[in-house]
Amino acid sequence: MLESFQKNKVYIAVGIIWLFHISALIGTNFAGIDWFIEKTPLNLSLCLILFIMAYPIDRFVPILLFFILFLGGMFAEWLGVKYGILFGTYTYGNNFGFKIDGVPLLIGTYWAILTFATKSISEYVKISSRLKIILAAVLMVLLDYFMEQNAPRFDFWAFEGNSAPLKNYITWFFLAILFQILLRFYDVKGNRFFCLNLYMAQLAFFIYFTL
Repeated sequence: MLESFQKNKVYIAVGIIWLFHISALIGTNFAGIDWFIEKTPLNLSLCLILFIMAYPIDRFVPILLFFILFLGGMFAEWLGVKYGILFGTYTYGNNFGFKIDGVPLLIGTYWAILTFATKSISEYVKISSRLKIILAAVLMVLLDYFMEQNAPRFDFWAFEGNSAPLKNYITWFFLAILFQILLRFYDVKGNRFFCLNLYMAQLAFFIYFTL
């Protein structure tokens, strides 16, 4: 009974994820892109709630690691925003929600969710742990690449010169490696099906607006 409930919960969460992303893609052709992009904080907050429920983040170790990754992401972004360290010179816009010293809280959450999700996705592949770490990091950078193509247009963030430098992607990759090593050291596991769908929905969304 409990297992059946868990499966249904995951299927419902996946359905909601795709419903929101497909609705946004369709809606931009009718209501305009600005109206939907302004709802980004709502969308990311919903993804966070669904992720916590479906992964799930309900034990001490995953909760602690999620918090550590959140803080790590926030600190890295703070160094970037305040001092131009790590990623390059950039500032956040208004569509990522509430900020602390120029860094949106949701970006720290995004770092944590993406790290957990890509780690789970890498478990689909029968390769060594080291290669899984690299694969997960590549998946993180891949999504970041397509986000970067749309970030200024969506008022998420903007780099000096309106284009992300190469070191942004290099830094993303090495930070992703460190975060993935942390999760793999503690052997954290979650629902791979939900993680794959969450990642693919996000990737499809940003690829659509890049093409």
